[in-house]
Amino acid sequence: MQPANTRPQHAAPDAPDQEPEEEPLPSFSEQMAQQLGGVRGLVESSVPVLLFVIVNFLGGHFKWWSLRTSLIAAVGSALALAAYRLARKETPRHALNGVFGVLIGGFLAYRSGDARDFYLPGMLLSFGYAIAMLISVAFRRPLVGWVWSVMADGGRTRWRDIPALTKAFGWLTVLWAAVYAGKTGVQWVFYLAHDTDLLGIARLVLGWPPYILLAAITVWRVRKIVGVADLESTGPKHAAA
Repeated sequence: MQPANTRPQHAAPDAPDQEPEEEPLPSFSEQMAQQLGGVRGLVESSVPVLLFVIVNFLGGHFKWWSLRTSLIAAVGSALALAAYRLARKETPRHALNGVFGVLIGGFLAYRSGDARDFYLPGMLLSFGYAIAMLISVAFRRPLVGWVWSVMADGGRTRWRDIPALTKAFGWLTVLWAAVYAGKTGVQWVFYLAHDTDLLGIARLVLGWPPYILLAAITVWRVRKIVGVADLESTGPKHAAA
């Protein structure tokens, strides 16, 4: 007979002591696409304003149609894009992002008869964003950090526990606020000058391009800090093994 194996068996009891591994961060391009909604999201949110700029320019300079036609084109395209998304059971978030602004701007422009007022809600919203961001930094709760937590980090607030990340979100929030304030200032200059054409062009040029740049800077900086923090937290474990 073979002697019984008296060595202790090390099995499942040790398994619960192992900490579950966190899911790796998505790639830079994946996180950028998530923030921007991809090419389709960019196009859908820009179509209503682009149509208004073009149709209003043609109607105003060539007297082909009235302001009402421009408003119908902008509002109709926004609603059509949202309806198309819903019909395909897709998320209409990126199409709906601009629907309410287009509806309010269209209403204001229709009531006043002044095409400039179509851009007024967007200008006021950008200014409100800038103020809210600066206030959040003053209270040491940078808004960009909370937005990142919800949109790119699964709702986790680990950035509050990483001093370098908290500091980075502070200056990133100030940067976002400065850009939004600058966008508002440029558009107000054209608004007060009654230059509707340049106001529309400024709305397009100062829309997605600065947002894409700011999002890229934010993703790059956060990923760099989070990568260092993960290495520091996992380094001792690997060394002990």
